[in-house]
Amino acid sequence: MTKKISKTAFTCQVCGFQTPGWMGKCPDCGQWDTLVEERFRTAKTSQGKIRKIITVAKTKPVPIDSVELGNEDRVMTGINEFDRVLGGGLVSGTLVLIGGDPGIGKSTLMLQSLYGLAGQGYKVLYVSGEESIRQIRLRSNRLKTISSDMLVVSEVDMEMILSMVEEEKPDVLVIDSIQTMFNPDLSSAPGSVSQVRESAMRLMLMAKRTNIPTFLVGHVTKEGAIAGPRLLEHMVDTVLYFEGDRSHVFRILRAVKNRFGSTNEIGVFEMKDKGLEEVSNPSAVFLSERPSNAPGSVVTASMEGTRPILVELQALASSTNFGTPRRTILGLDHNRVALLAAVMEKKLGMHLMGHDIFMNVAGGVKVDEPAIDMGIISAIASSFLDRHIPDNHVVLGEVGLTGEVRAISHVDTRVAEVKKMGFKKCFVPKSNIKRMKEIEGIGVVGIKTVAEAIEELF
Repeated sequence: MTKKISKTAFTCQVCGFQTPGWMGKCPDCGQWDTLVEERFRTAKTSQGKIRKIITVAKTKPVPIDSVELGNEDRVMTGINEFDRVLGGGLVSGTLVLIGGDPGIGKSTLMLQSLYGLAGQGYKVLYVSGEESIRQIRLRSNRLKTISSDMLVVSEVDMEMILSMVEEEKPDVLVIDSIQTMFNPDLSSAPGSVSQVRESAMRLMLMAKRTNIPTFLVGHVTKEGAIAGPRLLEHMVDTVLYFEGDRSHVFRILRAVKNRFGSTNEIGVFEMKDKGLEEVSNPSAVFLSERPSNAPGSVVTASMEGTRPILVELQALASSTNFGTPRRTILGLDHNRVALLAAVMEKKLGMHLMGHDIFMNVAGGVKVDEPAIDMGIISAIASSFLDRHIPDNHVVLGEVGLTGEVRAISHVDTRVAEVKKMGFKKCFVPKSNIKRMKEIEGIGVVGIKTVAEAIEELF
């Protein structure tokens, strides 16, 4: 005879660590006040032993070269920027996790993607745990995403959702959001580590068994990471982050994990009253409001996956009234800017320790590759000297601690994009020129050191 035994454990809501007693600080991840009491049940036999349910796999290992591959054509969502980030479309049975700040446009992107799939004849199912079906219809009216092949339901019970998937057999499934899903077998509240982990596991098994591509929308914490255990990101095939400031109209969709594509690709969208609109030429958009002949402004080229994007770096160097100068950086690596400012102090003789430095990437985009080092130095020097860089100049190059300008990758692609946008002169590392193809219509100048670059620019 078996009896149900109820037990409690304190579970960390950040990392999933469990302990029988409460503690103020989680010993595993170091976070404070994250342990929450959760109740779970185990079955106990009359002999007093805990019964463990073990599922015996009936499959056998096979040689990898004997595995047959069928038609692995990807499913296109109809949104080119979204398909680019996914690696060229949806793979059968893939599990995609999308995270982002509240109001950034995650649900909007999902509705528009499902509408594009429904327009191709696919049967899609949108499961919302946060909105009623009437609210979903109102939002779909505004976005103009109404289709008879698009099924919507408001449900949080995982048992009901899985049985619904078995019955309806959709081609694509969206769960919005994974933190609202609830398993009746667990007594913990929706959004807890146990519930999120169990829900994601069941959806993963369902996706692999039925080959239904599944999207999971995830909430984010104050630090910007997806809420729930880190295990959630390990279980899924693709992790996408929707970035952007709500005060800006541009949104960046970036892949941080992708088993079926590159993690360097980004998708650029513009938020409008009718939803998200693709930005096919981000360079033109980011440079559209660039001031003319303004000190502290310079254009550089950043590679995002296979696509070069021209961005405007802005710098302001002003005399400080405090003993310690401020370094306020938006869209760039704070430590990298501080390092380059130190190189300028030592190699160019610019007394930046007496100046506050403010830097910004226009348009709200974030850039973090070393190839824009010369752009950062040029912008700071332009503001410090109060002399503008000609509007038709672009500066590229990585800078070392001794002031040398090092070679960068994809220089031909970057220079081709610079020429396409109408710029007349491009400064690149001298070591890159030897391996570059000749590009007509644009002057390419090789620079070897930071001092040489500043001499050429000013």
